[in-house]
Amino acid sequence: MVVALQANYLEVELDAAPVGCPGRLLCTRRTRLSHRGAAVYVGDRVVVEAIDPGQARAVVVDVEPRDRFLSRPPVANASLVAVVLAVEQPRFDPDQASRFLLTAERTGLEVILLLTKTDLLSPPALDRLMTRLKGWGYNPLALSSVAGTGMDALRQRLAAAQLSVLCGPSGVGKSSLLNQLCPALQLRTAAVSGRLQRGRHTTRHVELFPLGPSSRVADTPGFNRPDLPDDPQELGILFPELRQQLDPWPCRFRDCLHRGEPGCGVSKDWERYPLYKAALVEQCSLSRPSRGG
Repeated sequence: MVVALQANYLEVELDAAPVGCPGRLLCTRRTRLSHRGAAVYVGDRVVVEAIDPGQARAVVVDVEPRDRFLSRPPVANASLVAVVLAVEQPRFDPDQASRFLLTAERTGLEVILLLTKTDLLSPPALDRLMTRLKGWGYNPLALSSVAGTGMDALRQRLAAAQLSVLCGPSGVGKSSLLNQLCPALQLRTAAVSGRLQRGRHTTRHVELFPLGPSSRVADTPGFNRPDLPDDPQELGILFPELRQQLDPWPCRFRDCLHRGEPGCGVSKDWERYPLYKAALVEQCSLSRPSRGG
């Protein structure tokens, strides 16, 4: 399995290393892979040849078909997406949070929501936020790397998945969580910068770390504003609170966008309905062909 990718090199972990060979090899790609247009990503299963045990090097010659693929962050064969959001430093932003959750929901994988830095919020304020997010259709896990809150529950949850992906904005504490789960990693972390409340990028590439005999977790670089899905028709099923209303189907029309059209049975009485409508407007304007000038 490819466990890290930097520049032109892949780090590959062998299923069963030959006698005298390290279990992890630094690899290049065979040229014919590029000629075939076969890209290689972290999480891919690959075939290696030309192993040099002394230098711990080899060459990737083939890529096995992948079950699924996340484009951002780029990870192959993931089984669970954990959206990581801070309650403070950086401050919780409902629009940004929704964009990350929509991006995660679009994968079709199981999605969980992790709230970090909960030691910075008063218990009543945290309870209000937890209740709010349950209204969005999620049951968030409250975490604090400083106090150790929720770490056992997080470890059990991630260890039950073959490959979990941690994704979220910069500075929310993804690397700090991994340091708590696997203290030997000693991943670099940094404080949130200045008045803009933006995190600093401490993770520069995607890398997999073992959590148990058959489970791994991917640490990924943060980014601050994911794009919305490009199909307005797809948007509704990515909101859990709207998805629940659509099962069984409450509308007359299968192509309904649930904006208050006659015959639509979807309620407008949910917090993110204005955000849903704004996202539809944004997507419809993006998909409208531009006029020449």
